Amino acid sequence: MQPKNKERLRNFRVFNRKMTRRRMDIPVDKLTYLNADLLSKFTTETGKILPRRVTGVSAHIHRKITREIKRSRAVNLMR
Repeated sequence: MQPKNKERLRNFRVFNRKMTRRRMDIPVDKLTYLNADLLSKFTTETGKILPRRVTGVSAHIHRKITREIKRSRAVNLMR
């Protein structure tokens, strides 16, 4: 089924684009709040957490990364 006009077709393509290639190189056992070097790869220079569509990790791993980044910030290992 095709969208009715060009604007809807453009929006359909934007919102239904493919996810980036999945990353499998992240060791799950190394994802701790003490490993700030690894966690800093998932944040911007200003400290924002990068979204899944940018990093390419699964939802389960992304939740774990987010939790560990917040823990690391709480103990002042990360900004």
